[in-house]
Amino acid sequence: MSKFSLKVLSVTHWTDTLFSFQIERPKDFKFKSGEFVMIGLPNSEKPILRAYSICSPSWDEKLEFYSIIVENGPLTSKLKNIKINDEIILMSKSTGTLILDALKPAKRLFLFSTGTGFAPFSSIIRDPETYDKFKQIIVTHTCRLKKELHYSEKIINECLNDEMLKSFIENKLKYYKTTTQEITEYNGRITNKIKDKTFYNDLNIDELDSKNDCIMICGSLDFNNELKDL
Repeated sequence: MSKFSLKVLSVTHWTDTLFSFQIERPKDFKFKSGEFVMIGLPNSEKPILRAYSICSPSWDEKLEFYSIIVENGPLTSKLKNIKINDEIILMSKSTGTLILDALKPAKRLFLFSTGTGFAPFSSIIRDPETYDKFKQIIVTHTCRLKKELHYSEKIINECLNDEMLKSFIENKLKYYKTTTQEITEYNGRITNKIKDKTFYNDLNIDELDSKNDCIMICGSLDFNNELKDL
């Protein structure tokens, strides 16, 4: 498989352990919103590559990624130090199943995420096709602390205020953020809030219905499994 060597365009550190960055997008690099791709750093030996969801929607001219910093992680311990104009390795083929083509027709789309699991949904909620296919999109993001929600807050703000995006989003997008280790407007695990119905009451929406709803899940393994059981 071929690969690209691309320049870093911007870097934002959201917390001590969370950062996002943008890189150039090759003209012939195509992907579907929600897919992931292998990226890494160039070095004299074989580069260390890891799978990263593409946060940008498929129409964007730049590629954005959202990363946690793993202490002593082979890639992120170095990736956290990147600066503008540094080089990033990008493999030429993207893949993944968190895409609109994988869904059956439905009225509502629920996107449940924790931590950096919000990344693919950052792409999906900025894709006009999402709003053509569904009457309502509900995206949730659960983190430990308020500051860990800043990236998703920024993306949602773009959706609601960008002149191009808000024209097709209209009133279709709902955003629900919760924290588990800090008191906020909605604190607690999203799975518990589904079980006790506060999730539905807070948003004033009907309960999940397999006939009318599609669900995507992206987060920790325990979270994914518990939500699938629900």
